[in-house]
Amino acid sequence: MELLNSLLFMLNEMSPYILLGFLIAGVMHAFISQKTFARHLSGTGWKAVVKSALIGVPLPLCSCGVLPTAIAMRRNGASRAASTSFLIATPQTGVDSIAATWSLLGPAFAVVRPVAALVTSVFGGVAVGKSEKDEVSPISVCAVEDDSRPVGFKAKTLAALRYGFVDLVGSIGGWLVAGLIIAALITVYVPADFFAFLGKNPIVSMLAVLVIAIPMYVCATGSIPIAMSLIVKGLSPGTALVLLMAGPAANFASFTLISREMGRKAAIIYLLSIIVGAMAFGFAIDYLLPDEWFAIESFKAACHHGHEFSTFSTVCSAVLVLLLIYSFAKRLFNNNKITSNMTKEYTIKGMNCTHCQATVTKSISGVTGVKNVDVNLSTGKAVVEGEHNADDVINAVRAAGFDIV
Repeated sequence: MELLNSLLFMLNEMSPYILLGFLIAGVMHAFISQKTFARHLSGTGWKAVVKSALIGVPLPLCSCGVLPTAIAMRRNGASRAASTSFLIATPQTGVDSIAATWSLLGPAFAVVRPVAALVTSVFGGVAVGKSEKDEVSPISVCAVEDDSRPVGFKAKTLAALRYGFVDLVGSIGGWLVAGLIIAALITVYVPADFFAFLGKNPIVSMLAVLVIAIPMYVCATGSIPIAMSLIVKGLSPGTALVLLMAGPAANFASFTLISREMGRKAAIIYLLSIIVGAMAFGFAIDYLLPDEWFAIESFKAACHHGHEFSTFSTVCSAVLVLLLIYSFAKRLFNNNKITSNMTKEYTIKGMNCTHCQATVTKSISGVTGVKNVDVNLSTGKAVVEGEHNADDVINAVRAAGFDIV
């Protein structure tokens, strides 16, 4: 019962803000063309770095979903510096996660989190720019994808709703559910004094969180309930911020692809920028800012005394649950393999969410001779039907920012 109570509390606190974030994300996707982003993000110098960071902070893209976007920027003329800045800023936060952060962790966290993402991304981008010096590397320039957005306000509104409440829910839904469950389990079953030692040693606790957060994959929204449960169990707010920054922004798949596309030096600077930035802002929260700004007393009180769910938050939670159920059912249906005598199977590396799945599907579908494509996210297998050239499929997948076996 206590586990269910904690889970429902976090869901009710987050759901109104998450739905609002999904709506804003959908409007941005439908009403702002990709060519607009490409035009503003392509360039060199510190101005391009700052612009990339400012545009990346509100975008609701996860760490794997941002990779194809950043690689496309790079191949359309963006500097390594601007591309790195975009890669650091975008997955750390977004309009959906900022709203959800406010709901569970309070306004101070909701403000500090995007500011930290902005500062670390600018620092990392400028550092990459300095490291390039005068070296000029060839860039495989490809045309910016045609703007296939619908025309007309009504069509764009429908596209916004579909992207926000179907595509985006499918992209982060699994990680959101996992984050809520993990947070509830930590809250209920981890003893109150389990993190007592780490809580008294911020440096040790931050390093421990970094070791766990960097290799794993978690989206910006899914990391919020986990961070909250860690604070409730005694870890410092600064340590929670380290998880919120490093978890979404860095993982081994991202590091590998960045190394291949932009060089090992840029990849190392990218990773170090996230680590140094997370630690710096974590210490700032723990030692420079008032403790009461980051207190989560409402959750502690709810866990011990229970609380009443408002009608509005309950309705929002029901809507969110229905959207999650629909996205999971849709994924299961789409994972049915294509049966044909003219099929080939490929193993693709680097896919972590449905955004990646959609990107790979679209890239392979554009290959001459391909009739049908089924990309299975869980297995990493792509079944391609039609008379096609395997090398063309391989090139299409790599052009999208993924590896293929």
